[in-house]
Amino acid sequence: MKVRLFALLSAAFLVVVAAVPASASASGAVMSQGLSYLALGDSVPFGFDPLVDAGNINNFTGYPEIVAQRLHVKDVNATCPGEATGGFLSLTGTDNVCRPYRSAFPLHVSYATSQIDFATAYLRAHPRTRLVTLTLGANDFFRFQKDCAATPPGPTCALGLGGVFATMQANLNTILADIRSTGYAGLIVGVTYYSLNYADAASVAGALALNAQMVAAAAGHGALIASGFDAWAPEAAKAGGDSCAAGLLIELPGGTCDVHPTPLGRDLLASAVVATVAAACPAENAIICLRNPH
Repeated sequence: MKVRLFALLSAAFLVVVAAVPASASASGAVMSQGLSYLALGDSVPFGFDPLVDAGNINNFTGYPEIVAQRLHVKDVNATCPGEATGGFLSLTGTDNVCRPYRSAFPLHVSYATSQIDFATAYLRAHPRTRLVTLTLGANDFFRFQKDCAATPPGPTCALGLGGVFATMQANLNTILADIRSTGYAGLIVGVTYYSLNYADAASVAGALALNAQMVAAAAGHGALIASGFDAWAPEAAKAGGDSCAAGLLIELPGGTCDVHPTPLGRDLLASAVVATVAAACPAENAIICLRNPH
């Protein structure tokens, strides 16, 4: 039941992951010419496709690139495949496969620090940043799952599922507080996870339990939520709730599906972000909203 509870994303989610096109320079030279958007998190915004070469960074496009196109801003995609909330905060924190990935493959933006250190340095150096998105948390569970399957059990297993959730939410609170501590007062949007099968009670429960940690943390830091769960539900319903059959998940040889979004699934996540931005100032469209922060 524990494994099925988190059928949202399988252990394969971040074992081998890939990258998004190199869309921005970490130096900020391109960003100085206009408004920027900082994307943070794991392999969902990273744009993973298991069927292409992970060594070619130009093979991958995540939802941040689509959001940037639609909002006419430049995105800096600092996400890392396999990133857990602990590893996001510290290079010695709990990790799934982000650190091994970084040693073997390029990220879209190159940095040697933790993701939070890159993010806070970027925000301090780029006051024209207007949007930050964050998708994070699934890898906390995957690390827990792996540790509990190991002999002897790994360190996170002793926390229990409730402890993993508590740690996840505490870390997300710290991440959001650190972002705000830079003086950044713009929009932060937490983008939550989808379900692999909306007709499966375990998949739905797993997605909602995972997403609840982001929702709770966002509430305390003036962050908004773009619901990936809700974004996919109507399309999945056309195929009886099955995200795979609906074409939202990448189809693998043999007819099964990976857990990462197809272009359709990715674009629905992007649409949820754009709609959330637009709702933040309903008297204006989303593009004007970013250019005239309230």
